[in-house]
Amino acid sequence: MIIRARSYPRAGLVGNPSDGYFGKTMSFAFSNFSAQVTLYESPELMILPSAKDQSVFSSIHELVQDVEMHGYYGGVRLLKATVKRFYDYCRAHEIELNDKNFTIRYKSNIPHGVGLAGSSAIITACLRALMTFYGISIPRPMQASLVLSAESDELHIPAGLQDRVIQVYEGLVYMDFDRSLMERQGHGRYEELDVNLLPPLYIAYRSDLSERTEVFHNNIRERFERGEQTVLRAMHFWASLTDKVKSCLVEGDFEKMNELLDANFDRRSRIYRISAGNLQLVEDARSVGASAKFTGSGGAIVGLYKDEQMFRNLKKKLEHHKVKVIKPRIAVGSQRMKA
Repeated sequence: MIIRARSYPRAGLVGNPSDGYFGKTMSFAFSNFSAQVTLYESPELMILPSAKDQSVFSSIHELVQDVEMHGYYGGVRLLKATVKRFYDYCRAHEIELNDKNFTIRYKSNIPHGVGLAGSSAIITACLRALMTFYGISIPRPMQASLVLSAESDELHIPAGLQDRVIQVYEGLVYMDFDRSLMERQGHGRYEELDVNLLPPLYIAYRSDLSERTEVFHNNIRERFERGEQTVLRAMHFWASLTDKVKSCLVEGDFEKMNELLDANFDRRSRIYRISAGNLQLVEDARSVGASAKFTGSGGAIVGLYKDEQMFRNLKKKLEHHKVKVIKPRIAVGSQRMKA
């Protein structure tokens, strides 16, 4: 039996980056791109590299281009970390695994390094494939925590829970990461919302603006931990925006929602160092009347547009600067496949 499991990119609609700081966020997963993991039984356990893991190059120029795009590590480390955390979870919960071995590989067309959570999509797909192979069911809140631990604990990649929650649940999810909840049960409160409540949305991304998350996040964690009031107030502000946007969705008040998404980015620009390229991306989108905020840590934006004429203006404005503009197709329901 060949097992194929998919996971999708996500866009932080509002509230980010407070998810890593006991705040509230709302995100959606979209299926315009995907990460797929293929797994099948084999005599030995093997992890096969993908194109992002190549070690043979035609020239030194090609090697440098590969490093600039994918860093010094590809996706194999993501699979290794996921397998280990899955094993650790099963051992901690006294779940006995069979002694079968497997071969596993991945592929992904999610734009790299632009804040669409491509790495966690690979991990989520891997976890789904492992659960299917071993016939094990893990509660969705714990799946999200496992995906996070593979990145943060195993690979020491700075990350918040938002990406992993929405990629496990898919659709549109409201998330409350209240500190008392997190400390008591190990995860937040996750509420699935009706995706039909969403207004017309766009996503725009440009790979040459990408900034590695650990660079973009600068020293916010340190400032939060030492109780800097500017940062603490910002986290409360973003959490409150999430509740307001949720109300706007229910009431169909998209004009107000448009303002709130802009406010999310504006507050961010007051405490984060925003690169000139990322700032220009936001300003260009707003110049045609659309709202704009980062989907994640920079390099891609999400916002509302009023009508098709505004969307055409948006595409014309941004694509002139080699920025891709898409209408996200909301991913609803798990997309696991067997063949």
